[in-house]
Amino acid sequence: MRVSALIPKYPEPETYVGRTHYCPGCGHATLHKILGEVIDELGIRKKVILVEPVGCSVLALRYLKVDGIQGPHGRAPAIATAVKRLKPEKIVLTYQGDGDLAAIGTNEILHAANRGELFSVIFVNNAVYGMTGGQMAPTTLIGQKSTTTPTGRMIEYAGYPLRICELLNTLDAPVYLERVSLYDVEQIARARAALKKAITNQIEKKGFSLVEVLSNCPTNWKMTPEESWRFVKEEMTKIFPLGIFRDR
Repeated sequence: MRVSALIPKYPEPETYVGRTHYCPGCGHATLHKILGEVIDELGIRKKVILVEPVGCSVLALRYLKVDGIQGPHGRAPAIATAVKRLKPEKIVLTYQGDGDLAAIGTNEILHAANRGELFSVIFVNNAVYGMTGGQMAPTTLIGQKSTTTPTGRMIEYAGYPLRICELLNTLDAPVYLERVSLYDVEQIARARAALKKAITNQIEKKGFSLVEVLSNCPTNWKMTPEESWRFVKEEMTKIFPLGIFRDR
């Protein structure tokens, strides 16, 4: 008997297409899969409206079988606000990268969080502009190289990395803020639980929730997938510590 016949096939979520075009080792595919699992577990696939703006996140609707809206760069929170207010019975999610949410969209996410809008945010932080060629992002680490910082990010020219969870934690309205990662099986399980919590908060009408997911970008970091996940674990978590910042 072949060994493969002894190992049961890992079931794919109904909501997840099961294949992606992302670069080998990219965290987006893993995140799509566990998000699909959570949507299936909660039985909300026909209620979900996913808002994804410009960046690698824009391709999420290719791989998640839910209704969605593509938004202008940084404007996903504004769109999500309108959709949720017009269709309060829907489960509205934004799926945003750091080049989007933490740069051109900083104003949008701050005010949506400050108003306590009743949608859930999935914020992918890979410390770089992934889709457009690897430029420095607001979350790029000090000394980290990019196409626009070939000798490494310098404080005197670019300031410090922007910490979104810590920033939003100064506001009164958010009910749930957590930073997770995907660098090993344990962290993937924690990320899955955080996604479920953020969406459940919306179902229970508790308020604004955001899950920040530390991910990698092997191509633009010019690393192997293994090296990139090691960088997330050993370097990114020093600047962006994992954990729950707010849970009401």
